[in-house]
Amino acid sequence: MTSPKDPLPPYFNIDPAAAAAKLSDPIDTARFAKAAAFAAKGRQDLARRGYAPDGKKRLRRFSTWEICKYLIPVAPAHFRRVLKKNPDLPQGTGEGNSKWFSLDDVLRLRRHFAAEGAAGREYLPYRPEGLPAKIVAVSNFKGGTSKTTTTAHLAMSAALDGYKVLVIDLDSQGSLTSIMGGEVPDEWSTAFPLLAKDYAKALQAENLVREAAGTPPLPFDETLTEALRVSPRNVIQETHWPNIDLLGAQLNLYWAEFQIPVWRMGLRSWPLWDALTNALVGEGIVNDYDIIFIDTPPALGYLTINALAAADILLVPLGASFLEFDSTGRFFDMLYSTFASVEEGENAVRRRDGLPEIGFQWDAVRALITRFDANQQTDLANVIQAYFGDFMTTYRQELTAMVGQAGEQVNGIYEADYREFNRDTYVRGRETFDRTWAEVKELIIGTWYRDQANLDLEAENGEA
Repeated sequence: MTSPKDPLPPYFNIDPAAAAAKLSDPIDTARFAKAAAFAAKGRQDLARRGYAPDGKKRLRRFSTWEICKYLIPVAPAHFRRVLKKNPDLPQGTGEGNSKWFSLDDVLRLRRHFAAEGAAGREYLPYRPEGLPAKIVAVSNFKGGTSKTTTTAHLAMSAALDGYKVLVIDLDSQGSLTSIMGGEVPDEWSTAFPLLAKDYAKALQAENLVREAAGTPPLPFDETLTEALRVSPRNVIQETHWPNIDLLGAQLNLYWAEFQIPVWRMGLRSWPLWDALTNALVGEGIVNDYDIIFIDTPPALGYLTINALAAADILLVPLGASFLEFDSTGRFFDMLYSTFASVEEGENAVRRRDGLPEIGFQWDAVRALITRFDANQQTDLANVIQAYFGDFMTTYRQELTAMVGQAGEQVNGIYEADYREFNRDTYVRGRETFDRTWAEVKELIIGTWYRDQANLDLEAENGEA
């Protein structure tokens, strides 16, 4: 019961005249440009937290303790004996037993132990020779599901594990690009020219047919001419991680969402969903890397469709809340509607022309609960697990203080120096992504193994 002395809630007794006096003049469109300029400056300032004085990101060094606990399965004493016996190997920096090594050093040490170390230990990660990279798309059309955070940490996990990684940022907000320290001046340094190039090639082929038939060619503008000169290797950049490269994003990439349907209207036979796949496969990018991670926009637009069509594995992050569960269910419904519609439309034409039908397939799909609070969300997480069944990962990615602090500094937790934390806090914070990586790595290894087994079986049947 409220007594007369209790203050009223703040939404009572608002003075209209005082409220009006607080208002600025009406906002015109130019004001948005001013706000955007301030935000751009602030974004640069914030993004430089944790950067070197020259504004460039640098990857920290790793201690003997970290290397022996997390990176190379060897006892610290034996690790030191091997370094002493092999002075040509990286010896680290620092005094006494507290040595620190760059990731390049760690990768070199991995190769040494793989060649000289004990049999049966995983000094180098499993990777069948001759098979292309596995492409992992991280997607959900609801924002705030830790999509970018998950993508970045999986890429870093894979890199620390010894894999060569490419990360592709298809979200025009460019958050993943900021985490990786990328510099993307315009849309020509994004995936945009690769999509344009695929359309340009399709248009060239169509115009050859038209020329043979004596019909006028379709228009071929300067953008398409320029795109034909672009290779994926022109737009992929190195990062401060020696074994992670980046195809970055910036605001103008969003223009692709408007341009792709225009191109499709100009040439209805162009399979727009295959544009990114053709760039990665057709130009050999899948042979340059072990794993490719794609961060998608929080929408099921044309960029996301390209990412999903290219992917071997689809990861769908969501929080343990009713709204995110409901939204993710609708996301799966839209995936079905979108890709089933493409299959139906394409296959009707293919049946008419006597061509084999197409069908989209993924090696694996997993929904991943992120930002999990076991004290408050266990019951709802169990319900979500029950409904999504084998689509769910076993582990739920917990939110820890370390994860939050790393995010504030535009860093991944693997980039954080553990000396800035209590040792237990670091171990616990790191574990939340280590266990997620373990499940994703198991999917990747399993699908590679299955691919290799299928190839071996085809070879045996061919010889028979």
